Amino acid sequence: MKFYLTPGSCSTGLHILLEELELVFEAHLVNLLAGDQNKPDYLAINPKATIPTLVRNDGAALTEFQAIAYWLARSYPKAKLLPGDPDGDARVIELMDYVVGTLHGQGFARIFTTDRFAINEADFEAVKAHGLDIVKRGFSIINDALPLQGYAMNTFTIADAALFYVEFWADKTGIFLPENCLKHYRLMLERPVVRRVLMEEGYRLA
Repeated sequence: MKFYLTPGSCSTGLHILLEELELVFEAHLVNLLAGDQNKPDYLAINPKATIPTLVRNDGAALTEFQAIAYWLARSYPKAKLLPGDPDGDARVIELMDYVVGTLHGQGFARIFTTDRFAINEADFEAVKAHGLDIVKRGFSIINDALPLQGYAMNTFTIADAALFYVEFWADKTGIFLPENCLKHYRLMLERPVVRRVLMEEGYRLA
């Protein structure tokens, strides 16, 4: 398989899942700042010009964090990346979608790519502030739903990989993580695979 990623982005969560499953894949770096996502070769694989992209062994490309994470979990059920019952699976998807769609897509997107949400530079600070409000409220909601100890669903699932990457962003940008989110983040950092992935992507660990 071929995995197209940008270090430190949402693709880090999927990188963790691929490593957890001990899958063999080629890692291809996509430099978003340099515009690699808009180059013809990449657009031929993913016309959305987004990351991540996973090209599977049959040559078919799969995009979107939730779709790739779900496919990995269902394709390798022995890893138990999904609880396996309708309610448990729904809760995993519920959390994962909220992280990707709201915290990332509505909150952090306004902070990191402000120009997409405001035409005039004079509005940039207001847009960023709105994004920060969304992120803080999102973490507060998730914090209240998390268990006092352990992973989001008590055992490690694809939802934890999603939650980790926005917690990582919060840590790197100085955004406050409420108590249960911080516990979850620290727990994830203790996983050997998580530490290895971060080091592979160029991050120093304490």
